[in-house]
Amino acid sequence: MESVVLDGLLRPKSIAVIGASTDPSKIGYTVVDNIIKSGFEGPIYPINPSADEILGLKVYSSIGDCPGEVDAAVITVPAKFVLSVIEEAGKKGVKGLIIITSGFGEVGNKELEAEVVAKAHEYGMRILGPNIVGTLSNAEKLNASFAPVLPLPGKGALVSQSGALLIAMDMATFTRKVGFEKLISIGNMSDVDFADLVEWLDNDDNTSCISLYIEGFKDGRKFLNAAKKAKKPVIALKSGVSAHGAAAAASHTGSLAGAAKVYGAAFQQAGVVQATDLGNLFDLSLALSLQPAMKGDNLMVVTNGGGVGVLSADAAEKYNLPLKFAPKELQEELKKHMPPFGSAKTPADLTGMAGYDWYHDSIKAAFSHEWVDGLTVLYCETAMTNPMDIAKGIKKAIDESGVTDKPVTVSFVGGENSEKAMQWLVENHIPAYAGPDVAIHAISALREYARMKEIVNEPEEKIENVDRAKAMEIIKAAREDGRNALTEIEAKDVFRAYGLPVTTTKLSKTEDQAVELANEVGYPIVMKIVSPDILHKSDAGGVKVNIKNDEACREAYQTIMANAKAYKADANIHGVAIQEMAPWGTEVILGSVNDSTFGPTMMFGLGGIFVEVLKDVTFRVAPVSTKSAARMISEIRGAPILAGVRGEAPRDQAVLAETISRYANMIVDLADEVSESDANPVLVYEEGKGLKVVDARIILK
Repeated sequence: MESVVLDGLLRPKSIAVIGASTDPSKIGYTVVDNIIKSGFEGPIYPINPSADEILGLKVYSSIGDCPGEVDAAVITVPAKFVLSVIEEAGKKGVKGLIIITSGFGEVGNKELEAEVVAKAHEYGMRILGPNIVGTLSNAEKLNASFAPVLPLPGKGALVSQSGALLIAMDMATFTRKVGFEKLISIGNMSDVDFADLVEWLDNDDNTSCISLYIEGFKDGRKFLNAAKKAKKPVIALKSGVSAHGAAAAASHTGSLAGAAKVYGAAFQQAGVVQATDLGNLFDLSLALSLQPAMKGDNLMVVTNGGGVGVLSADAAEKYNLPLKFAPKELQEELKKHMPPFGSAKTPADLTGMAGYDWYHDSIKAAFSHEWVDGLTVLYCETAMTNPMDIAKGIKKAIDESGVTDKPVTVSFVGGENSEKAMQWLVENHIPAYAGPDVAIHAISALREYARMKEIVNEPEEKIENVDRAKAMEIIKAAREDGRNALTEIEAKDVFRAYGLPVTTTKLSKTEDQAVELANEVGYPIVMKIVSPDILHKSDAGGVKVNIKNDEACREAYQTIMANAKAYKADANIHGVAIQEMAPWGTEVILGSVNDSTFGPTMMFGLGGIFVEVLKDVTFRVAPVSTKSAARMISEIRGAPILAGVRGEAPRDQAVLAETISRYANMIVDLADEVSESDANPVLVYEEGKGLKVVDARIILK
């Protein structure tokens, strides 16, 4: 039923314009004019109680007066009238509402927006908008918007949260020669959101790729679930990725969790290819809408110029698809289609003498070879060759190879004739670009998409040996004490309840008790201030390490207490922690934030006091499997340190991955309670010797 409703909204057989106008300066006139000009073949019903005819169409005083069924209604009346016209549309049996009208949540009028959605749902209608440009579809011959024209036809669909940007991209489809089947403005997302559209477009026969311009989500996890299930490529350009929340963050993780990193991690987990800018969004949309994913890492480059070949090699390394030399038998075959001074390695340089035959024969040989997973063809325009001939040679070679499950991208560098040849290639479903680096970036995106899809649906793991009741008891006690921060000892007890290996830590309230507990734990020890008002203990001079005897213990206790009181005179001091001094290990940090968009989010990186300086961290939306945790470990720049360098033994990465997974499951389990958390440092030992959580911090919601 849901699909039927969205069909009515996005693939209507009849359409009404509520607020149609006889004034050419009004949006209500433009929308009617655009629907007519786009060639829509179904009934069009302009609604206006004060007019009889608009642009040759009979006008109806209300939607209830329309003689036939109405699938979709475009609403352009002022915001104060929208509720009443929705009531009328509901009684008429309209399936979907395209609300162009502004003046709702975007200007703070959230109550009216909520009422509008509630009224629509009362009648089983779905809303696109409000505050949108409208929708455009080449397949339906429908421009139900105030954008000038239908976009250049193509196989992708583009959904934009920005209306003005959608209009600009509509016109850019003609200048960039990148077509789209549909353009959809999503506006305030009061009802239909990105996730709904990804699901619907994934089942649309006319769409092969889904491109998104995103400013933000209302429900990030809903989007992740929809993108994970999508059978078609999803590309996202996310704006507004400056760091957020750092000023208010009480943990290291909170201060490091910028929007760019969290969104990037979420997109990776969902199998969404991330565009870097508007131009790149067009470039990737072209490639992913026309070509299959690249299933392996072996990229073959064929060129007629050494310079563009070198540029392609540089780009391949930059975009994580470094070139490899082709196997000997393929090189021998390629040598048959070039002069003796050509090169059959990768890139294969056919030299500037290469014409139709050499290009055709070498491409056919390379593309059909089992070693080759993807192909990029480069051409520099010369006086001896006709770019269109080269383009036709490329197309014929691809067709004759019989290969349909490998991607190809092309770059022609030259003048007007090269431009025309590239456009011909695009029209024949081969993506072509003006620069070799762009062609390589495009095919690397096809490889990235395949890689992500290989891992996107890994099963979640349920951790065992968890005492949630114990964790909740600790949290409840802190709340009853009026605190939103657990002490280190309390935080470690929560970690211990979830099976995390924490250091033995006990609370001393007096100097004598400190000595007693120190002997119980065993020297050497670490001593730390315990106060919910002093979260960064080192800053307050509240940490002393390598305490070896009773005298040093007493002296450290006095110093720590004096330092803490000097740092914050009114601090609520619980006492001094007596902690076993764990052996030296490689320091890493585990942490979490409860992100406003995606919920519990896991961080991993190099730890210790330099974490916020180096910012060598990576994120995942929780939960995290042990396989995904292992990939997190490999992603940081400091990964070689954990693998073992300069004679150091490898660290226990298996236990570290398991611990990351446990931590991530913990923060999901406690999502309603925990806002931020850190385990920093975590000391990781040699392979087989595990790790220890040395310090812990938990901030409650």
